Amino acid sequence: MQKKRLMIIGAGGVGNVAVRKSARMEDVYEEILLASRTKAKCDAIAKEAGPVPVRTACIDADDVDALERLIKEFKADIVLNVALPYQDLTIMEACLRCGVHYVDTANYEPKDEAHFEYSWQWAYNEKFEKAGLTALLGSGFDPGVTNVFTAYAAKHYFDEMHYLDIVDCNAGDHGKSFATNFNPEINIREITQPGRYYEEGTWKRTQPLEIHQNVDYPRIGSKESYLLFHEELESLVKHFPTLKRARFWMTFSQQYITFLRVLEEVGMTSIEPINYQGMEIQPLQFLKALLPEPSSLGPNYQGQTSIGCQIRGVKDGKERTLFIFNNCSHQMAYQDAKAQAVSYTTGVPAALGTSLVARGIWKKGGVWNMEQFDPDPFLAELGPLGLPWEVVVDGKLAFGR
Repeated sequence: MQKKRLMIIGAGGVGNVAVRKSARMEDVYEEILLASRTKAKCDAIAKEAGPVPVRTACIDADDVDALERLIKEFKADIVLNVALPYQDLTIMEACLRCGVHYVDTANYEPKDEAHFEYSWQWAYNEKFEKAGLTALLGSGFDPGVTNVFTAYAAKHYFDEMHYLDIVDCNAGDHGKSFATNFNPEINIREITQPGRYYEEGTWKRTQPLEIHQNVDYPRIGSKESYLLFHEELESLVKHFPTLKRARFWMTFSQQYITFLRVLEEVGMTSIEPINYQGMEIQPLQFLKALLPEPSSLGPNYQGQTSIGCQIRGVKDGKERTLFIFNNCSHQMAYQDAKAQAVSYTTGVPAALGTSLVARGIWKKGGVWNMEQFDPDPFLAELGPLGLPWEVVVDGKLAFGR
């Protein structure tokens, strides 16, 4: 296989992991370009990555023309987007102009509206198909690995899947009073909007964090888990139409919820611009500037994450349950990639999904979600890359019907 040239956009916590992991793939890449708005962040990551050479550049990912120039100058074969979700469409457009494959970890959302869905990116399907280019959406953990887990369950364990609950627990302790584990702006926008889940062919809406219950997580124990909308639900119910219900749950400590509600009450989580001393600012972006940088949390993070899919369905006419999951240690993540586990569990699948496209293992023209490809090659490499996974068949699940 001829080695490829990989361009990665975004130098946050996830970008750091994706670069380090990709730069160890000497059989896949000849060179990597890491670009972001802040070149100093890229330089710091590139300095410690290898053995694949990593060069750096400054880029405004909102500028399609600038993206096009940089992609062509570097002669990239594939672009991994770990920048902000607002920039998905500009980067996709630049990839089309340059004739290169595209991978991301989170679906598009408008900057001025806390709402995300795949329709904007799915609309690019015909253009990528005609160009013979692959656009792989949501190659993180959730979305990403959870999509692949579901596809693996459908392929190997079920004739029909009926009930899907994706459960996401971070049982780690970073020692801060209040901090988010990935970009604060994106994180807070996500959890302060109304919840949604799929049931019997319709989407049911809830108030933000209205529905919650205890869930028992492997080697962690019982944690209060809150129902919220996550983008993989949208694609999974489309591609697995036997699903009668699909939900997503995430843990938050009571301290986190208390801080969040106070910040909401005083308007600090708002995305509506306000006038401050003659300048227009967005309160949430100002709050982001005050909060700890997620990539800085790694050195003192203790504990682990646990993310997986709990599925009920039918096999050979009999009811079956399946729990497929990964537990990841914050300490291990820092030792391997100088990252906390939330960045690690997103950055590793980002690097893996990109490499499968680069190697032609996952490759077909169009815009695709992770579950639309064969799950076996991905899961065969996920464990050796640092995220081992486990399957429990016909065990007790947290959720009844």
